[in-house]
Amino acid sequence: MSTTAAAGGTKKREGFSGRSVFVFAAIGSAVGLGNIWRFPYVAYDNGGGAFLIPYLVALLSAGIPILFFDYSIG
Repeated sequence: MSTTAAAGGTKKREGFSGRSVFVFAAIGSAVGLGNIWRFPYVAYDNGGGAFLIPYLVALLSAGIPILFFDYSIG
């Protein structure tokens, strides 16, 4: 998203840089973070507690580093 100043000193309205960016934002909004955090709880509640071990390993070894990488590139 970019903001540029118009001749009158007012800012132009922000927008998505492309159609694919909008689609990814819409998908992310539709899926929601709640569903991602709810899935391990539902799996554990239904007897799938062994799922939590690989889930936590994946979260700590890939999820957190990718999150920090995303923060670092802005």
